[in-house]
Amino acid sequence: MLVGFVTLALGGDWLTHGAVAISSNLKINPVVIGLTVVSIATSMPEMATSLMAAKENPGIALGNILGSNIANIGLILGVAAIISPLQINLRLIRREVPILILVTLLFATFALGGGFHRFEGMLLLALTVAYLVYMVRGANQQDSQAVTDEFVEGTEQLEYKSTGKALLIVALGAGALALGADFLVGCSVEIATRMGISDLFIGLSIVAIGTSLPELAASIAAVRAGHGDLCAGNIVGSNLFNMLLIGGGVSAFAGMDVHDELLLIEFPALVLLSVLLVWIFKSGHIVTRREGVFLLFLYVAILSISGLSQLGFLF
Repeated sequence: MLVGFVTLALGGDWLTHGAVAISSNLKINPVVIGLTVVSIATSMPEMATSLMAAKENPGIALGNILGSNIANIGLILGVAAIISPLQINLRLIRREVPILILVTLLFATFALGGGFHRFEGMLLLALTVAYLVYMVRGANQQDSQAVTDEFVEGTEQLEYKSTGKALLIVALGAGALALGADFLVGCSVEIATRMGISDLFIGLSIVAIGTSLPELAASIAAVRAGHGDLCAGNIVGSNLFNMLLIGGGVSAFAGMDVHDELLLIEFPALVLLSVLLVWIFKSGHIVTRREGVFLLFLYVAILSISGLSQLGFLF
C-alpha cells in the first residue's frame, strides 16, 4: 500500500509537470493552464484509484470520492489553518463556494435517487466542461495579473523541456498512476478482507487520506509561502473536480451503487462541511487557528462515527 501511495504521488507530479510543459511550449495562457491542466492533473490519483476499483470494488471508488472531499475540508483545511490563518479571497466566497454547495447537493440527490449510473455520469461530465468554460472565461475577463504571475512562476522552469520530452514525462506519469492505483486497490481489498471490514470504509479512510496527501503537501507549501488564498482555492477546486470529473467518469464507465449507511452519515457530513465553509470563510474573511482546530476535530469525529457504523456498532 505504501508503494502504491508513493507511486501515485510520483505519477501525479510527473503528469502535472509534463502537461504544464506542453501547454507552456504551445504558448497557452498561464491562467488557463492553472485552471484546467494543473487542476485536472492533480486530481488524477483519485481518478486512477476510483477507476481501478470501480468494476470489482465499487465501495472503494465512492468511498474515495466522499472520503477525499471530507478530508480536504476537515483535515487539510484544518491543518493548514492551524499552521497559519488563511486569508480568503472574496471571489471564492461569492462564486466558487456557492457552486461547490450546489454540486454537493446535486451529488447527494443522485445518491438518494438510487445511485450513480451512466445518465448521472454523463450529466456530471457535462457540468465539468461547463465549469471549466466558466472558469476560463472568468479568468480572461478578470485578467488577474497576480494569478497569471503565480502560474508563470510555476511553469518557467519547465519551458526548457522539449515537447517530446514532456510527452514522455506525461506517459511515465500515466503509467505510474495506473501501477500505483493497482497496488493501492489490491492491498486495500486485502487489508479489508483480513480485518473483516468493508472495502467502503477502507475507501473512506485510508485510501481517501492517501490520495489526498498531494493536496495536503501543496496546501502546507502554499501556506508557508504566504498564499493562504491559493490553499483554500485548491481545496474548493479539488472537491468540485472529485465530484464532477471523477464521480462523472466512474459513473459513466462502471456506475456506483450507494450503500444505505452512506446516506445516514457520510453524505450529510459532506453537505454539512460544505455549508460550513460559507460561515467560516465569511467570518472576517480569515480561517483562524481556532476554526482550524474545530474543523480537524469535526473530521476526526466524522471518521470515528463512520468507522463505528461500518463495523456495525451503530446501524
